[in-house]
Amino acid sequence: MTKWLHRSKRTKTGSLRKRLKKNKRYQLGRDYLPAHIGEKRIKVKRAKGGNEKRIALKINTANIIVKGKAQKTKILKVLENKANPHFVRMNIITKGAVIETELGKAVVSSRPGQEGVVNARLLEEKS
Repeated sequence: MTKWLHRSKRTKTGSLRKRLKKNKRYQLGRDYLPAHIGEKRIKVKRAKGGNEKRIALKINTANIIVKGKAQKTKILKVLENKANPHFVRMNIITKGAVIETELGKAVVSSRPGQEGVVNARLLEEKS
């Protein structure tokens, strides 16, 4: 269902507000499309000003910062996600999620649903 991002039709006391203008395209929201672990699939959506948002539907690699240098590595699984504890079970990646990679544990610092990539910083290396 379409989400409209504008003020409520009702006042805080509950009465109906008079309509000032009709719905505009820039007020449209969109449904949440989670980024799962899997073979890379990215959806491109048009954003305001003709720009584009790259929504990662499935992604299996992450750019990890190790001692100031970036390395591309494979994502194995999601260990912790503060956004929603059920996201760990479903292997959904969001900003702030702790993921297990081939290099070790890392915290996601990018927004895969907005940028289409997973950037992370290493927490602890695998021994």
